[in-house]
Amino acid sequence: MLAKAAELSTDNPAIEVAVVRLDVAPSAVDAAAALLSAAERRRASRFAFVRDRRRYIVARAQLRRLLGTRLQVRPEAVEFVYGESGKPALAQPFADSELHFSVTHADDFAAYAFSRGCEIGVDIEAVRIMPEAATLAAQFFSQRENAAYRALDACDQPLGFFNCWTRKEAFVKALGIGLGYPLDSFDVSLAPDEPARFLRVDNLLGKACGWTLHSLAPSPGLIGAVVVRHAADATPPTFLATP
Repeated sequence: MLAKAAELSTDNPAIEVAVVRLDVAPSAVDAAAALLSAAERRRASRFAFVRDRRRYIVARAQLRRLLGTRLQVRPEAVEFVYGESGKPALAQPFADSELHFSVTHADDFAAYAFSRGCEIGVDIEAVRIMPEAATLAAQFFSQRENAAYRALDACDQPLGFFNCWTRKEAFVKALGIGLGYPLDSFDVSLAPDEPARFLRVDNLLGKACGWTLHSLAPSPGLIGAVVVRHAADATPPTFLATP
């Protein structure tokens, strides 16, 4: 096995999230490299640090394996195209499968989100104390989010910060337009004792915005979020951990 994966699925089998460790044995890195395209191998060679290069190789090969399983093709046969902001998608003829995916990395973990027929975004981060967190919250959070962050007890602020950060990142990844989307144009919940949800997207209240938001806790010390587009009357999926 390339890496141990914790699978998360929903009562809608079209939505899945896999969280994978990237710190694998050298032999597994070599096996992963054999699955990459020539362009991916060239990109891997440009990493200055060996650890970053190995993480990229393992993460990219695992994406190919996960996509190959869902498309019923060999991992090395999967082909990609990229949007204006660099978001990857499946090239033809695989695009006809309507399989959407999103990828994120944090430390020695990668997370992959998959959906059929709807846009999806995922983000994970290691929860840690950052001296500049208050400055970043004032700069990138909406006024409502910044006020909620500042109101937290000091011991809850690191988790509150990364709750907000990953939820916002997952949303812009699902949109596929990167950080060019104004981050203060939507509000998400962030308090540790509050469920993950959209409070507002532009002029729409959260329940009417057309998206659902879910939190992830893939490993001790890691927090994340998954955002999925849905019809306004759809039942939000429930994520369940499976072996």
